[in-house]
Amino acid sequence: MKIIVCGAGQVGWQIARHLSGERNDVTIVDNNPVLVRRATDTLDVQGVTGFASYPAILEQAGARDADMVIAATYSDEVNMVTCQVAHSVFGVTKKIARLRAQTYLDPRYSDLFRREHLPIDVIISPEREVSLAAMKRVAYPSAFEVHEFFGGRALLLGLVLDDKCAVLNTPLRQLSELFPTLRVMVAGVRRSERLFAPEPEDQLFAGDAVYLLLDAADVARVFEVFGKQAAKQERVLIIGGGNVGLSVATMLEGQPERVRVKVIERDRGRAELAADALERSIVLHGDAMDADLLAEARISKTDAVLVLTDDDKTNLLAAVRAKTLGAKMAISLVNDPGMVGLADAMGVDAYINPRALTVSSILRHIRHGRVRSVYLLGDREAEVIEAQVLGTSQLANRAVRDIAFPEGALLIGVQRKGVFMKPSSGMVLLEGDLIVVFALTEDVPKVDELLQVAVEFF
Repeated sequence: MKIIVCGAGQVGWQIARHLSGERNDVTIVDNNPVLVRRATDTLDVQGVTGFASYPAILEQAGARDADMVIAATYSDEVNMVTCQVAHSVFGVTKKIARLRAQTYLDPRYSDLFRREHLPIDVIISPEREVSLAAMKRVAYPSAFEVHEFFGGRALLLGLVLDDKCAVLNTPLRQLSELFPTLRVMVAGVRRSERLFAPEPEDQLFAGDAVYLLLDAADVARVFEVFGKQAAKQERVLIIGGGNVGLSVATMLEGQPERVRVKVIERDRGRAELAADALERSIVLHGDAMDADLLAEARISKTDAVLVLTDDDKTNLLAAVRAKTLGAKMAISLVNDPGMVGLADAMGVDAYINPRALTVSSILRHIRHGRVRSVYLLGDREAEVIEAQVLGTSQLANRAVRDIAFPEGALLIGVQRKGVFMKPSSGMVLLEGDLIVVFALTEDVPKVDELLQVAVEFF
């Protein structure tokens, strides 16, 4: 595909990096020549310097024959105008815009983005994605990774195994024999910094980080088998009262079960805005590195600390500080993928990477077939893909054992008529089934081919 990415900041750069790595023809546009040069020097992309909303700049970037425009600049308004110009002047088929201001996402104003007004086909909100990811981390504190599939009926959980795991040193093929009614599949295993798709004879060991796909109704049993606790988070401290922190606090206030929420915000103006917007949460103004302020927030009694400022270094240091002073769990926002290893080394329990969430949201619109969701694992190491089986694809009406999945890919879940099923070698996939596939990055193109329909489908 020929794709124009507008905005060469962290979000745009990560999007361009991933799309160019999949052999798309990518051009990146930004009015900052330094950012454009960084992109063209480090990625296999073309660069254009200028304002993305200017028709002449989009034309120079190749908009006349582009398949897609992704507007990911820092300005919501520039992103919207860019999509308008791409549609009205150049007839670009697919327009994706990053919008940060929550007012644009209010359902009451959804007509704004219809084709006859502001023609945006897909709206990406990193802030909303991060807020939802933070809520999932709080809901499943034993997991370092959480993502929903099949509309929430299935969960992908990342767990680090210890000696309490009941299935250590056991071939994976025996899991079905030991727990015949447990609907869970081991999708991927990270061991000694290497992520791989396990074989039926592989065993799990203490220290492994495993990715599991399971029926959401079986969470309690899966935690028990894998030696984890499904503890409730009754006291949550949020560090950072910006858009994301305020959004998470608002969601926590709306939970059916009471959650005691406190927010620490360094900027007085933001702290006052957060205090006015929240009904039951306590907002404290000050520096989250201040031990006295953390003591005032009763950090030693806190079940989870969410550090959600816009500075990675501050987030990591504040997370470590909170843990040192007695917080049971610390979750940090980490924008730079290069900082993820540092987060692990510093003892941060879990992290949220908004760039990866944004790229995941966009990828499902790039894939062939009827892809419903894509979730990135690690630093572009693997993907978990949810898709629908189409009638003339290479999957329909074939037994799983007869499908040529690549070595680094596993079919890990099937939903048929709303029911989650564990795939087996003899299971025949039917048209309309929803499936979830784990695939190492190098094997994603082969999985993409399996999901495509034959020409006669059209």
